[in-house]
Amino acid sequence: MNNIKMVVFDMAGTTVNENNVVYKTLRKAINEAGFNFTLDEVLAQGAGKEKLQAIKSVLNVYANNTDDALANSIYQNFIVQLADAYAKIEIFEQANASQLFAALKKRGILVVLNTGYNRQTALSLISKLGWQTGVDFDGLVTATDVSKNRPNPDMIWHAMQQFNITDAKTVAKVGDSIIDIEEGKNAGCGLNIGITSGAHTSQQLQTANPYKVIDNLIELLAVLDNQ
Repeated sequence: MNNIKMVVFDMAGTTVNENNVVYKTLRKAINEAGFNFTLDEVLAQGAGKEKLQAIKSVLNVYANNTDDALANSIYQNFIVQLADAYAKIEIFEQANASQLFAALKKRGILVVLNTGYNRQTALSLISKLGWQTGVDFDGLVTATDVSKNRPNPDMIWHAMQQFNITDAKTVAKVGDSIIDIEEGKNAGCGLNIGITSGAHTSQQLQTANPYKVIDNLIELLAVLDNQ
């Protein structure tokens, strides 16, 4: 596995399968404010971002709307609706997530989850999956733990600080959106891997020039072995 000491994984769409409930709820909250955006549009501009910023991006790009008060109002509606949605739906891990985490642990590689969700939402997902810090994964960094969110590198750097890793080239980032790859590149990660299990297609991910695009988490082992 050469020099990789830590892998930072995005959550929804990458390690967590929640059937796009976040972006479906985000679309609903935005459209309830008088718009008619498609789910593909919301995913294209919002995937991977802190969710208030996702709302602002969708409004700006598709409606030329930069009204912060409107965006904040939509966000508050979204948070209420998302909590209700999460209380009702089943959450699953993405295929082979636990198997991959265990394989990385055997190789002495840290597993960190990072997400554009706030900490409360992230912990609710993890709780539904039955994952435990220090058992299934090593750390969690959320959008509310740092001052600047994706594509800024702060979440990855925060994770590195938690585990006393000083060289970003020893960190790999894995995510299902363009902004995940941009985040990893901005952090200086040695490997930036896209995965097609979530928001963006292989073609979309390739526009961010990742090291590799994979279709299943378990493929990461071969990527690490052959780097």
